[in-house]
Amino acid sequence: MIKKFKLYFLLATVVFSATSCLDKMPEDSIPFDESIQTVSDVNQAVIGIYAAFKSSALYSGNLTLLPDLQTDFVYGIKENTNIYGDIWRWKDILSTNKSIEAVYAALYNVINRCNFLLDRVDRVRKITTDDNDLDKIEQYCGETYFARALAYSELVKLFCKAYEDDDDAADQLGVVLTEHYQGDEVMKRASLKDSYEFILKDLDRAAELLALDKDYDPSLDGALYNNATYFNEYTVYALRARVALYMRKWDEAIKYSSKVIDSNYYLLSSCTNNISSDVSYYKYMWTNDLSTEIIFKVGFTVNSYGGRLGEIFFNYDYTSFRPDYVPATWVINSYNNNDLRVSTFFQSYTTGYSHHLSWPLLIKYFGNETFYNAKILHVSMPKVLRLSEQYLIRAEAYVQKEQPDYGRAGKDITAIRTARYTTYGGSTALSAANAMEVIEAERVKELYMEGFRLHDLKRWHKGFERKPQDQSLDSGDRLKVEADDPLFVWPIPQHELDAPGSQVEPNESNK
Repeated sequence: MIKKFKLYFLLATVVFSATSCLDKMPEDSIPFDESIQTVSDVNQAVIGIYAAFKSSALYSGNLTLLPDLQTDFVYGIKENTNIYGDIWRWKDILSTNKSIEAVYAALYNVINRCNFLLDRVDRVRKITTDDNDLDKIEQYCGETYFARALAYSELVKLFCKAYEDDDDAADQLGVVLTEHYQGDEVMKRASLKDSYEFILKDLDRAAELLALDKDYDPSLDGALYNNATYFNEYTVYALRARVALYMRKWDEAIKYSSKVIDSNYYLLSSCTNNISSDVSYYKYMWTNDLSTEIIFKVGFTVNSYGGRLGEIFFNYDYTSFRPDYVPATWVINSYNNNDLRVSTFFQSYTTGYSHHLSWPLLIKYFGNETFYNAKILHVSMPKVLRLSEQYLIRAEAYVQKEQPDYGRAGKDITAIRTARYTTYGGSTALSAANAMEVIEAERVKELYMEGFRLHDLKRWHKGFERKPQDQSLDSGDRLKVEADDPLFVWPIPQHELDAPGSQVEPNESNK
């Protein structure tokens, strides 16, 4: 076990890749039996796992954008490029959708990389005698188990129904679980209950292997938030809290979110304290991808990065702005006058279209300044896990548990608002009558366009409605979706259903 928080940085790239759960080994890769023979090889494989998360089908693109585009957060604008138009129109989402196929394949790519390493690492461990190298192997395995859990957690969110309780989940379809890279595992969906249990098992392993030493000192060993591109013990707890929330395990959600919050290893970024002239610590998180509240982000450099999260909100060509999607009016109007997230997230521009729409555009993803200076537009490092989400998880769990604690939930909402508002005096009064309404609204304002909306509406069993706004596309701007519509669960890609030997069962949205 790693006794201090150490990062074994690597400059190599992995030598294998995968594009779907049924197509694992590319022709130009090293044969399975000849790969991963040294600690350095293990190291390279882990770097490959981290690199897989850079895919534009994942957090720097589809996985973040599509669940929010699909709902009521944005409007397609007239004369746009129609990118993701089928997703936005809702009713046109099919099992052959290339964007959804890409997400599915990219997540199983991560899983296949993890399985590849885990199947080979024991051989390396047996021939390794140096204690420091053995420590490295343990850390690498912890990172791998976490990566696999993270990928599976996204698959169940997207392709499965909401988790209601253990009995119901035992009868619901989960995802295809593969624990080995080479084997004769049946390509069949496990139950939703078994799928979540698999995730929890991996998280337990990761927590043990990534545990910090009891005398860990951030001032001496390095602050965790300064190494947010790597997994650690508290990254595990953060995901565990999210998974517990989705499983409606309220006490577990409180337990694990509290581990993160109460550790004081991460701190909410202030909207009122500035890191430089006119740039708050909170804004700096979005303009420069650095913050005390980022628990895990996908690490990019100007020479190695993924998708362009902000492109569809600007399409800036150094001359004009031609956004494909603009924020929904109701979202902008939901913020309090003292809420500085508004000026951090939105800024009004006149677009370059013939209709010259002037609208508050989403500057949250305009792009990292370093990348912009290198003439790389609209690229930001995806912030997969943040401290503010942990406060929101704990607040919701407090009010949903059998004996609600509205006082503690109110303190968590107050903590977020104190960091985000110009001034926020007193406390947040919650009761049975308003608690979930307040928490749901706060999730909208804090997590806007970070990929949570579809899943939140699904687990809350709520629908939504779009009404036309200025220059919005006619095909999609009049839409009413009822609670529990089949398309809250994405269709399983058709090629997975049609693959030779496949026993994968479809979702209702496939029909």
